[in-house]
Amino acid sequence: MEEENYFFRLSKYQRELEHLLESQEYAVVPETRKNEALSFVRRGLEDFSISRSVARAHGWGVPVPDDPGQIMYVWFDALNVYRSSSPDWWPADLHVVGKGILRFHAVYWPAILLSAKLPLPKKLFVHGYITVSGQKMSKTVGNVVDPLALVERYGADAVRYYFLREIPAYEDGDYTDQKFVERYNADLANGIGNFAARVTTLAAGMGLLPMTLQTPDEVVLEIKRARERVEEAMRDFRFHEALAAIMALVSYGDGYVNAHKPWETKDAETIFALVAILEDTAQLLLPFLPKTAETILAALERTSDGINVKKVSNLFPRV
Repeated sequence: MEEENYFFRLSKYQRELEHLLESQEYAVVPETRKNEALSFVRRGLEDFSISRSVARAHGWGVPVPDDPGQIMYVWFDALNVYRSSSPDWWPADLHVVGKGILRFHAVYWPAILLSAKLPLPKKLFVHGYITVSGQKMSKTVGNVVDPLALVERYGADAVRYYFLREIPAYEDGDYTDQKFVERYNADLANGIGNFAARVTTLAAGMGLLPMTLQTPDEVVLEIKRARERVEEAMRDFRFHEALAAIMALVSYGDGYVNAHKPWETKDAETIFALVAILEDTAQLLLPFLPKTAETILAALERTSDGINVKKVSNLFPRV
């Protein structure tokens, strides 16, 4: 097909885009996606069409100013919605996209902003796709997973956990019902849920745990390590590694319970240390499992004199 359209002079921004990507002034994460965008730019940028004829588009679209015979190409018009819908928040600190639209967001969009003399987003995070049993999701194949059905059955936090923990932040990741149930039972029912129930059951029977109790240095150090690991992973948007670090803290807490047997000793300092582990676990979980974290934190009532703990159970019933 051949017709007359309006073009955007992308070639004009060849060197500037190359510099922005190389210098990380416009940072693209992960490195593999940055290199992919750079490779495309270095091959030489060509001007691209930003309009379509009304006749070919059957009249649907945003009209080109002063030219009733042309409408805007959707990718040229739609990109600006990021900025125009939230002008007070622009430029964005972080722009999140899937890998299939990398070129539009790492090359075309910044060039359009440069042309309009508008600020660019500070960083672009590019994630992979979710497959089902190793296959691309497709209505034709019939393997599309309905997230609402999963939420209805397992709860929103469980669904959030699976896709953040099981799917690598930078690559494609796979979903199957079996993997979901295995991860749910291992990490949520037997992990976070079981640990919260054990600790709060022990602590609830102790009454007020006074603030004069000391948390052992070993526990303080383990909590500090977990926080540092989570912070490091979050800086690079490696959510699965952040959750792995949190789960390592839960495992440490379970080991601490088993080693010190507080159900036998009734030692207040041991239970106080376990409450500290649980509280920090919940705080670290807030961005990932907000309802779960808030339920746990609500059960740990701090006063000026100490902590009163209410029993928390059945956060994640085993399936």
